[in-house]
Amino acid sequence: MSNQLEQFASDNYSGICPQALEYMLKANQGSAPAYGNDEWTQKATDYFRKLFEIDCEVFFAFNGTAANSLSLAALCQSYHSVICHETSHIETDECGAPEFASNGSKLLLAKGENGKLTAQAIESLVTKRTDIHYPKPKVISITQATEVGTLYSLDELAAIKETARKYNLKIHMDGARFANAVAAMNKTPAELSWKSGVDVLCFCGTKNGMALGEAIIFFNKALAEDFDYRCKQAGQLASKMRFISAPWLGLLETDAWLNNARHANQCAEYLENKLINIDGVEMMFPREANAVFAKLPEHTIKILKEKGWQFYTFIGVGGVRFMCSWNTTQSRIDELVNDIKNSI
Repeated sequence: MSNQLEQFASDNYSGICPQALEYMLKANQGSAPAYGNDEWTQKATDYFRKLFEIDCEVFFAFNGTAANSLSLAALCQSYHSVICHETSHIETDECGAPEFASNGSKLLLAKGENGKLTAQAIESLVTKRTDIHYPKPKVISITQATEVGTLYSLDELAAIKETARKYNLKIHMDGARFANAVAAMNKTPAELSWKSGVDVLCFCGTKNGMALGEAIIFFNKALAEDFDYRCKQAGQLASKMRFISAPWLGLLETDAWLNNARHANQCAEYLENKLINIDGVEMMFPREANAVFAKLPEHTIKILKEKGWQFYTFIGVGGVRFMCSWNTTQSRIDELVNDIKNSI
């Protein structure tokens, strides 16, 4: 391999953490029943119930797009609509998969500061039109942590929960970085999910140290009816399911899921503290989890790319996202910061 240096483009760049790999190797001993009928899958699903302090239905998918799209499709019909933030992953980065999986449910986009939906914005969309010619709002989709690295507080979640109750809406949570939110807010997984009104959570393992795998957790078990068939039809039923569920068990039993997220958050905080002291660098959003968004001069961005740094600039001219992960090192952050300093 020509270049295996740490990068800050995405936490998807990181490899498999030791705990996930260890449990995958354990699961590789001998044979096991296929399609999720194995002990690893049973243990992992039971551990999720313990972690979230509730009897819930748990399913596994290969990736986040499938998890989000299939769970949303389970919550609404083709003539319904899903209210989400204009920067949400289901709107900007899933190639129409939510609409495809639901046979056409429309995404209704709302604005909101720092990447967050508000109860007021949701209510405005719900009440905008109520005639039969307009797709009926059925689901609220929120992302925790958001696409710009911010966090919904418990009060903000409570306000959204009340609006959902008022208008009989379901709540879906895209938890691509749910672990980072739990670590940052020092709240329990239950407090940030079903106790805040969430009906279904897509809990990401890939960004938290696994090779692949998302857990789709239905707190409202009635909504999970026939969801296993939906997964099968969509090509998301893994024949060797234990190689998704065993790494999950490795993260959960050892608390690696939380420790990995905490480490990533701390690295992002360290990076932020370094960047705010550089003249010519401007922070774009509050750093609340493991993402740092900064405005850099165009010539600085060009020089960094020439030096081999990889990062995303999908947030406007001069906007750069630096993402820290479970295995980010302080020394590599220092290298990045020095290159930024020397190219301003």
